[in-house]
Order: sequence, then structure tokens, then C-alpha cells
Amino acid sequence: MAADRNWLDLRRYLAREPVILALLSIAAVILFLAVTGLSRAYHAQRESLGNRWFSRGVADLNARHYDSAITEFRAALLYSRDSYAYQLNLAEALLGLKRTSEASAYLLNLWDREPENGLVNLELARIAAQRGQNEQALRYYHNAIYATWPGDQTVERRDTRVELIEYLLKINATAQAQSELIALEANLGDDPTQQLRVGDLFLQARDYQNALAAYRLSLKGDRHSQAAMAGAGSAAFDLGLYPEAQRYLQEAVAAAPGDAQSSDRLKTTELVLRMDPFRRQISSAQRDRTVIGAFDAAGERIKSCALPKGAVTPPAWEQDLAGRWAKMKPEMTERGLRRNPDLVEDAMDLVFSIERQTSATCGAPTGPDLALLLIAKLHEGN
Repeated sequence: MAADRNWLDLRRYLAREPVILALLSIAAVILFLAVTGLSRAYHAQRESLGNRWFSRGVADLNARHYDSAITEFRAALLYSRDSYAYQLNLAEALLGLKRTSEASAYLLNLWDREPENGLVNLELARIAAQRGQNEQALRYYHNAIYATWPGDQTVERRDTRVELIEYLLKINATAQAQSELIALEANLGDDPTQQLRVGDLFLQARDYQNALAAYRLSLKGDRHSQAAMAGAGSAAFDLGLYPEAQRYLQEAVAAAPGDAQSSDRLKTTELVLRMDPFRRQISSAQRDRTVIGAFDAAGERIKSCALPKGAVTPPAWEQDLAGRWAKMKPEMTERGLRRNPDLVEDAMDLVFSIERQTSATCGAPTGPDLALLLIAKLHEGN
């Protein structure tokens, strides 16, 4: 009987075990789902709080309220310490307050994580530039140009290259700036605003030929642009293309009479065109009068040339040029020039020598003397 009872109990236990196991499994699943749900809710709550602080920080950063933005970004980081966006924006806010060292620490950490990030490279380039670390600045600028950017990568890369060019001009790396400008121009298109911008940069880099080409393209798209006309006039002036410079500068001054630089260059351009005895389509009589005027202007220039400090007598070069001028002076009449046409060349050679020498030792020329010096450069080697 006892054996039968034990066997019956065993059968009942074995019959209940699957039910118990099933109930335990269900309970385990429910507990797991509950824990997972609570965990997700917890993380979602943290993410929501982080995003809320981050949104406030972005608003304050855009409004340049850097102190508040720093506090808010740091609060956001409490909920997501490894967030790339939170750290990057915190670095931006720190830079806004000139806390460069702190910002640099964040940016270098972000660069280690994503060395191809365009904004991180750009900010590191700016920091290196401020510190005078030229090689590092150039490396980061080039990284930024070819890096990954959110949004319109073409615009971001173009603007980064422009910033690099401005930096190269600032540190007098003119040849490198010219190379970067040529690369920029190759992908710029015909947009008049961008062509005006690159024309200004070419002008600063003293690449007057490419500057003039850019200004022409800008005027092709916006023929009323006073800035482009003024730029084209300046570039043509520096290239010695005085008839073209005159046309552009006249239009620029007519559009903006207060443009003093264009006005001054226009006056000099008109003097060059009027005082050049070698210009085309000029009569012999007019050429002779022009030579006499230039000769008289050079004589006044050498007479007004101040003695070097502490000198009692003029230097040898001045005595020589003044003596040659005085010796030639009696022949410098319209009648004398008609009798001896070769005197035109001799007289202008002396005029150019006087203007070059006095420009180097007696201060920058102005008015007719500046015009004569430019005419001398125009005919060098002829």
C-alpha cells in the first residue's frame, strides 16, 4: 500500500511540474518585460531631459548667450556623456567666450573619434591660427575642405577655402593663396556675388589678371555692380591697362561719387593717358607739348626733393640728374623738338630717370609725378 501511495504522489507531482514550470516561465517573461520597459522608460526620460537642455543650449548659442549655453550643454551631457553633438556645441560655446584651451580639449577628443568631421577640423584650424601655429592651421584647414559636412557640402567647403585664403593672405603666404584661389575659381561658376568675392581676393593676392577676369564675370551677371566696376578698374590700373581702367573707374565713380579710392585712381589714370607722349593717335605737335610738360614736371620734382637728413649738399645722383636737366632745358621748346625729333626720346629717358630715382629716395610721388612714374613702367624695355 505504501508503495502504491508513493507512486501516486510521484505521478501527481510529475503532472503538476509542467504547469509550475510554465507559470514560472511566464512570471520570468513578465518580470523581464517589466524591467526592460522600466529601463527603456528611464533611458527615454534621460534622453528627453538631455534633448531639452540641448535645445535650450542651441537657442542660447545662436543668440550668443554663451554663459547660459555652456551651462545648458553641460546639463545635457549629464544625461548623455558621450554625445558628439552635445560636446561639439559645448566647444562652440566655449569658443564664444574665448575659452580656447577648454574648447580645444573637447575638439581634439572629437577629432580622435571622427577625424573627417568638417566643423571640428575648421574650429581646430581657427584655434591653431590664433596661436600662430601655421602648419597645424593649414593642415586642419585642408582637412576641413575635404571633410564631411552636414547639409550643403559644396557651400561649406567653398567657404572654408575662402577662409583659408584669407588666412594665407594675413600671414603673407601670397603664392599659396594664389594657388588656393585658382582651385576655388575652378569650381565657382558664374554667380556674380561669388565672382566679386573671389575677384577681391585675387586683388589682395596681387594676381591682377585673374582678378580682372573674375570682375568681368561678375559684371556679366550684374552689370550695375559698383563694387565689381571699382574692382575691375583697380585690377586694370595695376595691369597698366589704362583705357580699360578709365572706363571701369568712370562708371564706378558715377555710381558712387563718395568712392575716394576709385576717384583718386581715375584722376591718376586720366593723367597717365594725357601725359604719355608715346600713346597712339597723337599728333607730332601734341606729342611735343606733352614732352615739354613732362620735362617741366620732372624738373620741379627734382628741385623739391628734400636733402637726406644731415646732408649739406645734394647727393651725386641728384646733382647729375639736375645738371642734365638744366643742360637740356634750353632745347625743350616746340621749335627745338621739331628741329631734333630724337630729342623726344632723350628728354623722356631723363624724365623717367628723375621720377624713378626721386620715387626711391624722396618719398612716394603724387599727381603728375605718379603718372610719369607709371608711364615709365608702362614703357620699360621699349
